[in-house]
Amino acid sequence: MRWVVGLCGASGSRYGLAVLRALVHAKQEVALVVSRGGARVLEIEEGIRVDPEAPDPALLVPGGGKRIRGYSLSDVAAPFSSGTHPVAGMVIVPCSMGTLARVAHGISSNLLERAADVMLKERRRLVLVPRETPLSLVHLRNMVAVTEAGAVVLPASPGFYHSPKSVDDLVAHVVTKVLDQLGVESRLIRRWGGGAAARADPDPPPHPRRSPP
Repeated sequence: MRWVVGLCGASGSRYGLAVLRALVHAKQEVALVVSRGGARVLEIEEGIRVDPEAPDPALLVPGGGKRIRGYSLSDVAAPFSSGTHPVAGMVIVPCSMGTLARVAHGISSNLLERAADVMLKERRRLVLVPRETPLSLVHLRNMVAVTEAGAVVLPASPGFYHSPKSVDDLVAHVVTKVLDQLGVESRLIRRWGGGAAARADPDPPPHPRRSPP
């Protein structure tokens, strides 16, 4: 099963990295697209430099290169830019309000936006994970529009009922919500009404944070 994962220029790059890591652990095949804004935020927040025209999966998920393939942001001829290419769906995490607005109104200026447009027209899963707050009326109207078009708007709003002990625990809550929407099984957190969490990755790799240059 192949998923398209887009990282764009909203704060919260760690959510995107955690989603990629969880999909790799679940043995899912991933096509990766990083916007220019997404690359800049990755550098600012995580100290990771990624070229949007040639994203190297190994920089984002150590050891994940066999399951993640990076695509150039400008490659509008990539396989999943066409509805005839079979993919299960797409998640944009984090999703900037600019990207959400363009997706909501059918504007495809690069591969990330074109892929999202394909998901909508083919009635495939499309999950957008914004982190912006507070929200303007423009943001809210765009969220309604993209929801009416068939996407799922999943704000990065972690819960606390799983007794988080760290920032990564809070991130895991949002990642679990994303994976649930994709239909990918995970056991990253203690679910409501369930027993203790049995982490999908009992020995996760160290977070790929690097010292800024």
